[in-house]
Amino acid sequence: MSLVAISAAYGAGGSVIAPAVAQRLDVPFVDRAIPLAVAERLEVTPDDAAAHDNKVGGSWIERLLRGFIGGDAGMPTALPAEIVTADDFRRATEEVLLQQAATGDGVILGRAAVVVLRSDPSALRVRLDGPPARRVQQAIRLGGLDRETAEDAMRRLDRTHAEYFKHFYGVDHRDPSLYHLTIDSTTIPLQAAVDLIVDAAIALREAAIGS
Repeated sequence: MSLVAISAAYGAGGSVIAPAVAQRLDVPFVDRAIPLAVAERLEVTPDDAAAHDNKVGGSWIERLLRGFIGGDAGMPTALPAEIVTADDFRRATEEVLLQQAATGDGVILGRAAVVVLRSDPSALRVRLDGPPARRVQQAIRLGGLDRETAEDAMRRLDRTHAEYFKHFYGVDHRDPSLYHLTIDSTTIPLQAAVDLIVDAAIALREAAIGS
């Protein structure tokens, strides 16, 4: 069994790398299941959340709860602020992450899983990043975006990513102590990044067995 938590900057290819790692390790990629499980815990249907989406405005945390287009930042998916509070959402998300971690396997992209699972010795924690210019270029290539859209998304999501970690957990998402492995996935080919993470996950698992 292998458990991997991946934090990916916008344009770092997290939405490509994370499911590929899950496939190689033969474990669930639980990214899309998390918001549905959170909605269920909060007794809010996805349809109800979508119906209220256009009523949310105001602070950055309210905008955060509406979700973002772009994928690689791995932020929690939308629940409107008037239905739940930010702390409700955080707690429910943590419960879902810990429930998945208790199974001993899975690949989790985003959701600050690297922080939530930092005390779990079985969880490999990975950061995917790269220089802004190369992340923009990769986002254009992977997403078929124009440069202005990619640059705007990177600025917005980089800020939100940093604020999410700081607001809820009081940590800097760039802190190297949060991660076992940090990869510049704008320079190292995506498949090579997958290979590195898979090898590290297997090594961590075998070390745990050996101890």
